[in-house]
Amino acid sequence: MTDETLTPREVAEELGVTVRTVQRWVADGRLPGVRVGGRVRVSRSSLGMVADAATSGPSPIRALLIANRGEIVQRIARTARLLGIRTIGVHAPDDRAPDGVDLALPISDYLDADAIVDVARRAGADALHPGYGFLAENAAFADAVIRAGIAWVGPPAAAIAAVGDKAAARRTAVAHGAPVVPGYEGEAQDDASLGAAAEAIGYPILIKPSAGGGGKGMRAVRDPGRLADELAAARREASRAFGDDRLILERLLEGARHLEVQVLFDAQGYGIHLGERDCSTQRRNQKIVEESPGPSVSAELHERLGAAALTMASAVGYVGAGTVEFLVTDDGDLFFGEMNARLQVEHPVTEAVTGRDLVADQLRIAADEALGLTQAAVRLNGHAIEARLYAEDPDAGFLPATGRILRLRWPDDIRVETGVREGDAVSDRYDPLLAKLIAHGPSRPAAIARLRAALNETLVLGARTNLRFLRWLLDQPVMRDGEVRTDTLANLALPPPPSPDDAAWSAAASALLGAGPYGPWAGGWRAAAPAAVRMRFGTEERRVELGAGSHVELAVEGGVAHVDVDGQSLELSLAMPPSVEEAVRHAAAQAGGSAILVAPMPGRVIAVRASEGDSVLAHQALVVIEAMKMEHAVVTPVAGTVTRILVKEGQHVQRGDLLAEVSA
Repeated sequence: MTDETLTPREVAEELGVTVRTVQRWVADGRLPGVRVGGRVRVSRSSLGMVADAATSGPSPIRALLIANRGEIVQRIARTARLLGIRTIGVHAPDDRAPDGVDLALPISDYLDADAIVDVARRAGADALHPGYGFLAENAAFADAVIRAGIAWVGPPAAAIAAVGDKAAARRTAVAHGAPVVPGYEGEAQDDASLGAAAEAIGYPILIKPSAGGGGKGMRAVRDPGRLADELAAARREASRAFGDDRLILERLLEGARHLEVQVLFDAQGYGIHLGERDCSTQRRNQKIVEESPGPSVSAELHERLGAAALTMASAVGYVGAGTVEFLVTDDGDLFFGEMNARLQVEHPVTEAVTGRDLVADQLRIAADEALGLTQAAVRLNGHAIEARLYAEDPDAGFLPATGRILRLRWPDDIRVETGVREGDAVSDRYDPLLAKLIAHGPSRPAAIARLRAALNETLVLGARTNLRFLRWLLDQPVMRDGEVRTDTLANLALPPPPSPDDAAWSAAASALLGAGPYGPWAGGWRAAAPAAVRMRFGTEERRVELGAGSHVELAVEGGVAHVDVDGQSLELSLAMPPSVEEAVRHAAAQAGGSAILVAPMPGRVIAVRASEGDSVLAHQALVVIEAMKMEHAVVTPVAGTVTRILVKEGQHVQRGDLLAEVSA
C-alpha cells in the first residue's frame, strides 16, 4: 500500500500546529518532504518524527538577527532585550556597526540576501527580523530564511508575493470586492502599452514601482509629453531601490486623505486591527507627519476601514504585523492603495494609543504563539503624533542633504527613535531619515503641543534637516485643524529661507578665528576698534564685527561654522578673495544672463545630457544626479550655448559643485 502524502496545511491540522511550523520542520530537515508537481508533500508515516515537538508548544526565539540599519535596528533590539533575546546586527562596509545589539557582523550589502542568511546561520540566529525597506518585502528572501531553518519575523512568502507586489495586490483587492483607484497593473511594460493604459485611465496619473514603496520611483504625470521620460526615470529608481523595474499606473487622486490600518494576525489565522493612522502629511510622496487616530475619521468610517483591512489581509493568508493603506475622499469614498507586508516606520503612534508593543507581537507570532487579544479588547487611548526628522533641505525642494553630525540634542520627555549619534556621517547612499519624535497626549491639541515643544528642544548641527520646517508646519492652521490632504504641502506657501542674524555672523566669525588655522589677528584687527573680518554665507558676503555670540548654538569643522538658525543648520565661512577666473565668470553671468549650474545636493552623476557647444532651451535638463536612490534633474534657467561641462557620468559631487555653464 502506498504511503499517503499530505500538504503542509494538512500536517498542521493533524498535529495541531501552524503551517509555518511545518514549513520550518521541512526546511531544517526534521520532517522529510518531497516535491510533487512543484509542491511540498510529507508522508504520513514520517509524522512520528515530530510528534513530540508538536505537543511541546511554541519554540522560543533565543537569538535574533536584525537585517537592517539605522533607527529600526535599535527599536527592534530594545524589545528583544526585554524578552531575553540575544540580538545580532549587521553593517555594510560603508556603514558603522549599529548601536544597541549584542553582536554586530559585517556584510557586503543590505540587499545581499545570500550573505545575510549565511551570517544569520553562522551567528546561531534562530529568527530573523527584516525591519522595513531593503529586503523586508522580498518573498524570495523570506523563503530563503525559512529554508535555512530560521524563523522569519514577518508574513509567509506567499503573502508577501501577493501584497508586496503592488500589481498582484491590486488584482487581489479587486477579486475580493475592494474598490481600487482606476489603473493598470498588466504584464506588458513597454512604453507603448503603458502610454495606451495612461490614455485609458486619464491624466493626471501616478507611476508607482510594482515591487516597493516609500515613495521611491513614484512620479506624478500631468502632461502626456512627459510620460516617456518619467517612465524611464521611475524604472531606474525602482531598479536601484528594489531590484525590479516593473511599474503600475494609477489615476492621481487629488485632495484625498491617506489613511492606513494596522493589522495583527497569528499563524492560526486569527486577526484584529489596531485602528487607523492618518499619513496625509507628505512631500514627494513620502510621509512627514503621522497620527492616530485619524482626525477626520468618524466611528462609521473607522469600522469600514478596519473591516476592509481585515478582509484584505485574510484573503492572502497574512501572518504578523501589516498595514493596509487606503485613499479616502471628502465624500467618504474609500479606495484600496496597497498593503505593506512589514512593520511600518510610523508604528509608534499606534503603540502609543493602544499600549501594544508591535515588535513584541511580531516576535511572539513568529514563535507560533497565539495572538491572545480580541478585537473587543482593543482600546484607543488619547492621541499620538509622530514627526520624521530628515536630512534634507526644505528650501531646496526637500532635496537630500549630507554632512557630519557635529552636535545633537534630543528632548527628554517624549519618545525619540533614532540610529544616529554625534560624529556620524550622513551619506547619500541611504534613506535620509535621522529620527522620529513621537508625542502622546489625552487629546490631539495636547499631543501636537507636546511635539511642538519637543521640536523646539531638538538641535542638529552639521547637516541640513527639516527641523525648522516641522516647527513651522505644526503651527499652520491646516495642520492644527486636521485638514491636511496628500497634496496640501505642495500647495502651501513655504516660509522664506532662514538667514543668519548679526549675532550668528559674529559668533561664527569669532569661532572660526579661534578654532581654525587662522591667527588671532588674521585679516581682522583694526587699531582702537573691534576686530572685523569678511564672512560668506552662500553667495552673500559681508564685513563682520567679532563678538562672543554666547547665545548662538554652533559647531566648527573644516573651516566652516555650522550655526543653528531657527532650527536649521547654516554654513558660514571666512570669505576668501575670488580667483581671476571666478571674477570674470561672475561678471559675465551678471552682464549677459548666462547661467552657472551647480549641484543642488550631494550625489552621483548618472546622466550628462549635453556637450560643450550644444544649443539648449530654457528649462532643459543638462545633468541628472542620483542620491538616496532618487533622481534630480539639473536644468538651465536660460536658453543658449553650453560653454562648459565639468562633470561626467559616475562622478560624485557635493552640494554647490560646479556642473556646467551656459552662455545666453
